[in-house]
Amino acid sequence: MHWDANLIEEDVLEPELTVYLSGEIHTDWRERIETGVREAGLPVEFLAPVTDHANSDDCGVAILGEEPDVFWKDHKGAKLNAIRTRTMIERSDVVVVRFGDKYRQWNAAFDAGYAAALGTPVVTLHDPGLTHALKEVDGAALATAESPEQVVRVLKYVIEGTL
Repeated sequence: MHWDANLIEEDVLEPELTVYLSGEIHTDWRERIETGVREAGLPVEFLAPVTDHANSDDCGVAILGEEPDVFWKDHKGAKLNAIRTRTMIERSDVVVVRFGDKYRQWNAAFDAGYAAALGTPVVTLHDPGLTHALKEVDGAALATAESPEQVVRVLKYVIEGTL
């Protein structure tokens, strides 16, 4: 976050945020947040994991060589993706973690825990039907939203201090 310590009290403090968008890749939630932030004119830079499922799964063997055992194929891919994910989470001011209904996003839960351990604010995003299953993750989050539009409102409040 970029804060100008020389601002006087009457000036509006509008930091630029770097926001990492973690989680499910099968819906348009990222686009809805990015569009809402752009329409609100908020100074936000977005970071994200590789959302092309095949590229994410195959990056290890495509870059480091084939593996006959699926365990080692997944192991290589997970480690390369972890380099990207950890680097981007560490650069972020806020991490938004979306959990969808269709798939279990163990990686998203890990991202939320990693961000929380770093002291980076986490906003979870999921349908109310997942509240019980995600109670520990939501417990570590500083906000829990049910729609991308609520996430945009959270970011607007954080940046501008207005409702």
